[in-house]
Amino acid sequence: MTLWMAIVYGIIQGLTEFLPVSSSGHLALLPFIYEFKDPGIFFDLAMHVGTALAVGIYFHKDVLRISKNAIFFILPGKTCDDFTKNFMIATFFTGFFALILKPVAEAYGRNEVFIAFNLAFFGILLFISDRISKTNKNMEGFRASSSIVIGLSQVLAIFPGVSRSGITITAARFLGLSKADASSFSFLLSLPLIFAAFMLKSYNLMSRPQGVQFELFNCAIGMLVSFFVGLATIHYFMKLIKRIQFGYFLVYRLILSALVFYLLK
Repeated sequence: MTLWMAIVYGIIQGLTEFLPVSSSGHLALLPFIYEFKDPGIFFDLAMHVGTALAVGIYFHKDVLRISKNAIFFILPGKTCDDFTKNFMIATFFTGFFALILKPVAEAYGRNEVFIAFNLAFFGILLFISDRISKTNKNMEGFRASSSIVIGLSQVLAIFPGVSRSGITITAARFLGLSKADASSFSFLLSLPLIFAAFMLKSYNLMSRPQGVQFELFNCAIGMLVSFFVGLATIHYFMKLIKRIQFGYFLVYRLILSALVFYLLK
């Protein structure tokens, strides 16, 4: 992994993490399209940490609000606001089932055919969800059952090509949540999942360091680039979200999926 490629990875991660086009799918396909060695899941996770830090900075008020109220969710006799409650419920169901499906995702998820299928299929679902959703609810008063559905949908994002933001926004739109609230809730949901996955992978690498090869400096530069590009992407995406038609993302995903199938010939 050269410094130049680490920068390219960081730019792609920063641009695609918050657009419903699957950042992990793009990162996994880069070695296939340009014919270089796949840097592996740990490097991908490092890029995701960069964008997760961007989420934490941009939505720092919501992060502080969730942190402050989370303790009340656990303590008996205490009440927390609906937003935090929904966040905690969705996160629990994501984490629990992601651990179950993790071995399957690591074994088969980076297959090019599987990624191409996910890009097309879940892009179509995203488009349909936005077209048929007639309501624009906000997170206050959102039912716990709806948060469970969003949390379960996020589990699918451990498979490259699905798009974590795409599948959670899709579920939220099917449930009637507004584009703005669906997007901000989706971005915030990425934080515990990404940091937990990164720490777990780091622990596994430290306990079995044999055969692990990656350049720490290049990894850090890629993560820094993904942070700054991600911060800019969030800023403009949240400003434009009410006017953005998800059909554009569908077209892009279908083109990329078709390109992968073409290259597989």
